[in-house]
Amino acid sequence: MCFGSIGDALLSRGMKQLGAVDLHHWQQIFRPLGNPWILIGILCLTMFFASYLTALSFADLSYVLPATALGYVLVTLIAKFLFHENVSLLRWLGVLLISCGVGWVTRGPELTEHPREAVAMQEEQHEIA
Repeated sequence: MCFGSIGDALLSRGMKQLGAVDLHHWQQIFRPLGNPWILIGILCLTMFFASYLTALSFADLSYVLPATALGYVLVTLIAKFLFHENVSLLRWLGVLLISCGVGWVTRGPELTEHPREAVAMQEEQHEIA
């Protein structure tokens, strides 16, 4: 989650330095790749993706995806206190709502146990013993 938020913030900083990209001139799409902030941001987002894949390998999507939503909270904090962006009361309320939603989701189990899988695991344990 932190890698995703930091990566997003670094991409934002890099793009603010470069200015607007005109999609009518497709050569400009590659111009940001020369900016170190953007390259580090891409690296952070790649690390986020790797950790996301890892989490999905052992937990349900319905558990993992809402947990990544906490990144919205971190991005808002970075925007306010590091980039000095104006974050309205309505946005802060949205962040609070996201935080509450993530809290409710994480109260449930992180992995759905399917009856067939549970029986197969028990059979494997009996074969080992």
